[in-house]
Order: sequence, then structure tokens, then C-alpha cells
Amino acid sequence: MSVHVVLIDAMNLIRRIYAVQERPFLLNNELADNTKQQVLHNTQQACNVALNNIIEQTSPTHALAVFDSLTPGWRYQLYPDYKAGRKKMPQHLADTLPSIQDGFMEQHVDSLISETDEADDLIATLAIKVALRGQKVTIISTDKCFLSLIGNHIHVYDYFNRRQLDESYTREKFDVAPGQLMELWTLTGDSTNKIPGVPGIGQVTAAALLNKYGSLQAILNASDIKASVRDKLAKHHDDITLAKKLLQLKQDIPLGFNLKDIRLPLAEFTESQ
Repeated sequence: MSVHVVLIDAMNLIRRIYAVQERPFLLNNELADNTKQQVLHNTQQACNVALNNIIEQTSPTHALAVFDSLTPGWRYQLYPDYKAGRKKMPQHLADTLPSIQDGFMEQHVDSLISETDEADDLIATLAIKVALRGQKVTIISTDKCFLSLIGNHIHVYDYFNRRQLDESYTREKFDVAPGQLMELWTLTGDSTNKIPGVPGIGQVTAAALLNKYGSLQAILNASDIKASVRDKLAKHHDDITLAKKLLQLKQDIPLGFNLKDIRLPLAEFTESQ
């Protein structure tokens, strides 16, 4: 059996599960103290079930749950408004993460937690490393940034909707190829993460430009582009540069382990290390 590595965007999974468990207990958008433990218990149980389901649905030989750094990373230093306004993780949930990680470990799935990097960058680094060896990777997440990595060896799976997010999905939703997504969002900005783009250039315009010229650099170098668009690009050159840096997933983080360290015990396959 060939290698199949499943990388779980842990906080994407846990926070969505927590939101579902919390919702019935909310009163005026607040959670009473006497129900917090019940919600946390339900969340941990649901996370264990979800992990078991993921393993059954994807049949990996290797698996890893990847967590964000607990301290703000390099993107916040580069751009203090990064993810501004996003709802913070409740402290009682943050305090429960070690117990959830222990539950994952009981199913033989270890957790990777960086001191400085976001899970997105860690997952991208590992996914690219595995894919370059011609081995299969499935990323479990609903975060759209991972769509940019889709290729022959890298796949994205939406656990909550039980569907593969492939190139056809990407083209239908964004009208560009996966490899053009980061440049699309460089032009439009990314409101989810409060990353600025070029005001006046929306998804339709950005997709049309990328489909015509092929790349952001080609767009910036084009001599036949509409004057109004050219003026916007020139006026917001700094925003384009900033957005490109913020959106780019790092692919060169030292990981300090190899595949055999995250191998599932029941996996039967041929692996060369």
C-alpha cells in the first residue's frame, strides 16, 4: 500500500465542533459558567468521534493534527491588523486543548504545535515535502487557503460536508486554477483575514485578468490593460506587495521529524525512509 498522509487543521476542526456544541446552551450570546464543563466535555467527545470518522473516511497510513502557535506569528508583526475583529477562542476552550490532544493521541494521532508559525504554514510545508516524494496528502480543513495547494498529490477534504474540494470546485467557485488563487486574493484582498487588496477590483475582475494574462506579474507588466485598472494597480502597489507576503504559505519550515514518526500503527504499506 502506498503512503497517504492526512494532515488535520486542528483548530479549524475543533472550533467548528465547539460552535455546534455551544449553540444550544447560549443565552444572549453568552455561555453560563455552570454549562461550560458540559459543553467542553461534549466538544472533546465530538472531536474524538470526528477523528475516528476522518481516519475511516480517508484510510491514511500517516496522520497528524496541526495546531496554531499560541502566540501571534510573523504575519501579525508584518501587519498588526491581520485577522482584526475575528472572534477569539474562548479561554475555557483553549485550556481544554491539551485534553483534546491527549484524546487524539489515544487514537495514535500526534499533535504538532509550533511556537512561532501558523498551522497553515506548517501544513503547507509538510504537504509539499510529502508531495515532492510523489506521495499522497489529504488536508482536512475548510480553510480556503489550502485550495491553492491542490494538485496531483495534494487533496483537500471538507469533513463537515463530506466532500473533496478539487480543481473543479476551485474553478467553479473562483473561476481560476488552484495555483492562481493566492494571486486572485492578492488583487481582491481577503476580508476573512482583514488583508487589504486593490480597492475596486473584485473577484470577477481579478479572475478575468488572471485568465487573460496568466499571472499577477504579467498583469502588472501588461501594456494593453484598461487605464482605470492600471491606475488602481499603480496606486495600490504597496497594498499588493503586502497582501502577497501575507497570503503566501511558507513551505520551508524546519519540522524536526519524518514520516515514520506519524505512522499509524495498523497501516500496512511499503515505505522508504
